Amino acid sequence: MSFVKIWIHAVWGTKNRESILSKENRMDLFQHIRENAKSKEIYIDFINGHVDHVHCLLALNAEMSISKALQLIKGESAFWANKNNLLKPKLEWADEYFAVSISESMPDKVRDYLRRQEEHHKKVSFMQEYEKFIRKYNFGNHG
Repeated sequence: MSFVKIWIHAVWGTKNRESILSKENRMDLFQHIRENAKSKEIYIDFINGHVDHVHCLLALNAEMSISKALQLIKGESAFWANKNNLLKPKLEWADEYFAVSISESMPDKVRDYLRRQEEHHKKVSFMQEYEKFIRKYNFGNHG
């Protein structure tokens, strides 16, 4: 038996960065995402976000790629939200996402960051945060 746990901090936004994730419907959506992921053997350690995006700390097993995990999470959650009329207008996720691996020593730090999303986004927009991540993790400079 193989033992694999790869920590991923993933971030994705609503299509066109629409601010449709109110605090109330976010909690219902996140609870559903957590339950759906568990049924697909995707372990979500922590999930939070703001009006136009989601942060998710998840652990991948040996069978799951990042793209497959996010496809399952994003696709099913939008389908569920729209079938249940959770949001107006309907929920569509942007195609792109941001994902980085984190070391075994970092989950507490990431959880703390995710816990403070509401406060954080009073000062920093999703676009500013996104651009900071792109610079911090050196995306776009692969060679």
